[in-house]
Amino acid sequence: MAKMTPTEYVRQVKVEMLKVTWPSRKETTVSTIAVFVMVFAASMFLFMADQVMAFIVRMILGFGM
Repeated sequence: MAKMTPTEYVRQVKVEMLKVTWPSRKETTVSTIAVFVMVFAASMFLFMADQVMAFIVRMILGFGM
């Protein structure tokens, strides 16, 4: 591969940046909300799974009730 000058590198970066399709503000907002909802759902699922497994372990070891 041929060596690239810093000027050529910057020029190529500018060309590539023009090819990028940036999301709109609405798309970004909707995606962000979807991520937060999924993180909340996953955390609730993992919390409940942890509570069930802890209950089962306590029952097996005789620490419960």
